[in-house]
Amino acid sequence: MREYKIKRGHNPDFNTLLSEYFGAQGDISQGIQFSVEGIGAVTMKVEKNSLIIDIVPPKTVCSDYAIIKKWNQFLFDATGKDTKERKKEFGKI
Repeated sequence: MREYKIKRGHNPDFNTLLSEYFGAQGDISQGIQFSVEGIGAVTMKVEKNSLIIDIVPPKTVCSDYAIIKKWNQFLFDATGKDTKERKKEFGKI
């Protein structure tokens, strides 16, 4: 389980982002669960200024790296932080 802090002043519409990137629908404040090919079963919830994500990886590995780019772009749009900022934040923990 990972907690991604949302950048101050960044107010994304998570329901729109989820339907745009993964075709998932639901109330993210209550928690939403969906599956993404190449990533696995994803459970996502928003609490205050954090996005909490739990991933159960798939049993078979997908060789399409485009899904990683898509996932990173989703995280950027959702948190307002790029990969470098997120890595720096996890280094502090």
